[in-house]
Amino acid sequence: MIPWLEADTPFPDVSYALTEEDGAAGLLAAGADLSSDRLLDAYRHGIFPWFSEGQPILWWSTDPRMVLFTERFSVSYSLKKSLRKVHSSQTTDGRWQIRFDSAFEEVMRACAAPRRDGAGTWISDDIVRGYCELHHRGHAHSSEVWLDGQLVGGAYGVCIGKMFYGESMFARATDASKIALAYLVHFLKANGVIMIDCQQETSHLASLGAGPIPRRDFLAHLASATRQAPIVVWEPLALF
Repeated sequence: MIPWLEADTPFPDVSYALTEEDGAAGLLAAGADLSSDRLLDAYRHGIFPWFSEGQPILWWSTDPRMVLFTERFSVSYSLKKSLRKVHSSQTTDGRWQIRFDSAFEEVMRACAAPRRDGAGTWISDDIVRGYCELHHRGHAHSSEVWLDGQLVGGAYGVCIGKMFYGESMFARATDASKIALAYLVHFLKANGVIMIDCQQETSHLASLGAGPIPRRDFLAHLASATRQAPIVVWEPLALF
């Protein structure tokens, strides 16, 4: 039902992705590789890889598409308290620190670790290698929360022009993943990024302000945003 991609096979048009009636909504193709060139081509066309261990590489383009407009990021009262604590620490005792891109692979490995519910991960060694290559090329970035010199939370994703594609988050301390996301959203908004791709709809993302939009609207924004000048300097900005 879906095409098999060889190393030199281009992606099919996303309009050919399966629908809910087909039983795998958004599934577009399988195969190919996770080279940085293939990944960049996928993201520019609104396609992302997602597959479990033992499966071939599966490529998806969901409709509707879950996105977070940076101006709509929702900060709860409890998260605001956590953010103020981190901000205060940065100017006093320095126990809390926010960094970008200082431990990209470590963030990915932490996101790949088993969850409390025992669920497995889709972030395989091949995925880590592919995105680390993107990171070395300046297209993948991490937002990191450090406490007493230890990495306790983070988020990572891909950035092309003025378009950011969120991939995963993790937390080893209360609110740490949300803190990493808050600083990332603040930075992206300040640098002209209007939309963050969240790929698939979840209640957790919805609680942070994300919502679904038609794929055609997502692709229209993508076409413009990915052609804009890239962000050159990745450094956290003060929230307060």
